[in-house]
This record gives sequence, structure tokens and C-alpha cells, in this order.
Amino acid sequence: MARKASRPGGSDTPPAHPGTGTPRDRIIEAFMTLLAEQPIERIGLAAIAERAEVRLAELRAEFGSPLAVLAAHVKAIDRAVLAGVDPEMQDEPPREQLFDVLMHRLELLAPHKEAIRSLLRSSRRDPPLALALNAMAVRSQQWMLAAAGIGTSGPKGMVRAQGLTLLFAQVLRTWVHDDEENTRTLAALDNQLARGQRFAGLLDDLCVIPRAACAMRRRLRRRPRRRPRYDDYYAA
Repeated sequence: MARKASRPGGSDTPPAHPGTGTPRDRIIEAFMTLLAEQPIERIGLAAIAERAEVRLAELRAEFGSPLAVLAAHVKAIDRAVLAGVDPEMQDEPPREQLFDVLMHRLELLAPHKEAIRSLLRSSRRDPPLALALNAMAVRSQQWMLAAAGIGTSGPKGMVRAQGLTLLFAQVLRTWVHDDEENTRTLAALDNQLARGQRFAGLLDDLCVIPRAACAMRRRLRRRPRRRPRYDDYYAA
């Protein structure tokens, strides 16, 4: 499996939010810093504005809630991953490409490991939060699948995105406790992708059955019906 130590054209872990100093970037960074310090349910809008050194009016102009700030962070990570897709991986099998894409995502998330750990803890005790995080993650993983050349359209695409969301959540639970070498994370991601590939293969097989049945029904409808003859009733 292709595993590169660095990304082309820059550092191994480029920042998710360039240091432009815009209020939006400061708000996102402030929120992620607060999230590393305390659970998301304790983070108020005033605290985010104070940490980002913006007025509440500026915060409201950019975001409507703490979850909206988190969604912006996820989207920024998505964009950074997509911008860093290695052209040399395009000839590799989809599983290899997906492995590379997801490892790049973990590299980008590395500065926010404590924040991710905090989110995982909160989601276990707050089902509505878990559902909201799942919706964000499914949208995100659709882009990760696309980056790996894997289809995301239709019901099967949604199943893939949801499956990858659950898969990546399992990897994150290993990653937040792993060291800088990410040895256990690499193994976890490899194992999870192998399981996901087997599931995807089963799904493809199941989807063939209705198509074949429909084709058979069409052929039968086109076939002219022969009126039964008298001796048909007595045929051996």
C-alpha cells in the first residue's frame, strides 16, 4: 500500500486555516482551541468571540452557532485535502487512493487532536450531537470518496459515504490515542479499509440481483405468448 512520508510541494501537515488574520479564520481557530480545553456543550458564543478577539456582531455575521463554526472547520479541512491530492496516486487502485486521502486528512487534523478527542467524548453521551456530527461527516466523506475516484452518486453512493463515515470514526478513536508515528493508526486504517472493501463488494453483488431480475422480466414481457393447444394439457 502506497504510504508517503510527505506531501508534494510543502510541509507534511499544512495548516487547515492559513494565517490570514481574517475574523472568520480567527473565530474558527478560537473555537477549535476552546474545544481542546472543554466540551462543546460548554462553549458559548461570547467565549468564542472573546477568544477570537471579535465582537459578537462580527461572530453573528459569520456564524449562527458553535456547530456552524465546526462545520466551517470541517469544510476547510475538506478543501485542504482536495487541494493536496497527489496526481501520482491517480493510477493506483481506489483503495490505495482512499488510504492516501484519509492519511492526508489525519495529517491536517493533527494540530487539533485534543479537540477531536473532546468531540468524540461528547458525542458518546449526546445522541443529538452525534447525529449532527454524522451528517457533517457524511458530506465530508463524499468528497473524500470523490478524491479517491470512487462514485458518490445515487443510493449506493450515500451508503458508501455513510459506511466510510463509520469506518473513519473507528480510525479516529485509535488516532487520538496514538503517538506521532501513527503506527497503530496506519494499521487501523488499513484494516478498516479492508473490511469496507469487502462490504462494498457484497453491496455490488446485491445490486446486480435486482438488475438481472428486471432484465429477465423485460425479456419475458417482450416474448410473444403462445396460446395453449389441446394436447398440451395431456403432455407427459
